[in-house]
Amino acid sequence: MSKPALVPAKSTYAPEPSLSLADIHAAMDRIRDSIYLSPCARSEDFSQHTGNSVYLKLDNLQRTGAFKERGALNKLLTLTEDERARGVIAASAGNHAQGVAYHAGRHGIRAQIVMPLTTPLIKVSATKGYGAEVVLHGANYDEACEEAVRRSEHQGMTFIHAFGDEIVIAGQGTMGLEILEQVPEIEAIDAPIGGGGLISGVACAVKETKPTVRVIGVQPARLPSMKVAIAEGHPVTLSPAATIADGIAVRRAGEKTLPLVQKYVDDIVTVDEEEIANAVLLLLEREKTLAEGAGAAAIAALVNRKTSLSGKKVAVLVCGGNIDVSLLSRIMERGLVKDGRLVRLRVHLPDYPGALHRLTGILAQHRANIVETSYDRAYYGVTLGDTAIDITMETRGPDHIAEILSALSASGYTHERIL
Repeated sequence: MSKPALVPAKSTYAPEPSLSLADIHAAMDRIRDSIYLSPCARSEDFSQHTGNSVYLKLDNLQRTGAFKERGALNKLLTLTEDERARGVIAASAGNHAQGVAYHAGRHGIRAQIVMPLTTPLIKVSATKGYGAEVVLHGANYDEACEEAVRRSEHQGMTFIHAFGDEIVIAGQGTMGLEILEQVPEIEAIDAPIGGGGLISGVACAVKETKPTVRVIGVQPARLPSMKVAIAEGHPVTLSPAATIADGIAVRRAGEKTLPLVQKYVDDIVTVDEEEIANAVLLLLEREKTLAEGAGAAAIAALVNRKTSLSGKKVAVLVCGGNIDVSLLSRIMERGLVKDGRLVRLRVHLPDYPGALHRLTGILAQHRANIVETSYDRAYYGVTLGDTAIDITMETRGPDHIAEILSALSASGYTHERIL
């Protein structure tokens, strides 16, 4: 597999980064007692698979299922009494929303969240469950953000940006400090990028403490907003695009995060939808951990050799686990098909009593487990007196499928693989 060209994260963008290591340490002191110290354990499976020593930083285990509550809480704890009394408002595809809603509720602060109409139901329900008022608006994060800003000005509420706020970025950066404490010998960090708040904070914390650590960002190929911004030297608004990594589906890189990425991030790579979906399945099967698309993007890059890392101690950020169950079901099914553990065949057979029994006997002999069948006598080019049956089966893999196909051919069946 050829590797994509890496965009060097060193371009000329006017604003000077205003975040410091001291800001991140101050954030850690502020939020330490209220944020779960997520594990950063070595993964034997991914280490063997990638040729690196891989450590998974599991911030999907936070109370709200994502790292976003770090920055949200840091911001809330710095509000004045007047700002607390007027309440807060935020725009989010889900994880920032939950972080703001949960910690605002814990501190008695009214919260209003504007979410895109496409936000997964699990994230909408969870945000409401934490006590926030949810407003669904816009086709994507950017449109929701515009509405949140308008409402904040009209209602006098404090707007908490998901990534365009140094205090929020400093809160996200506390994850970098934790990684350095948990794995002092770390040599590289692999992190997803949406607007850039997480990687900016983590990269600042790590590079200012241990400059030799490489920091690599990962974006969905459909919305590589930060990668484009680095190449162009300034933020660029991309056309809308759908991705299963909805948590990092940001069309325009942050004005405040871009200078930090330029200063601290070494490489930015992209992963496609199939690679992200497969990473979700791999994490679930091999590590017994649930990640959403955005939370699995970084491991997707490492597994698919999108980075130049080899033989390194790498911390991979698994930073969110709020995935819609219907999407997870589709991801699992597609993953099983891709691995050859689920197959659908269309078999032509005579339409008389006992024909199906003979066919299923052959499948049973070869230990294929039938999970679904569907008859059709009128379509698929069947002749009069015949029928076509679609059979979905669980198998052991590609070799098992080949064995089944060979057995059907030997028995005189006309067949084709359709899934």
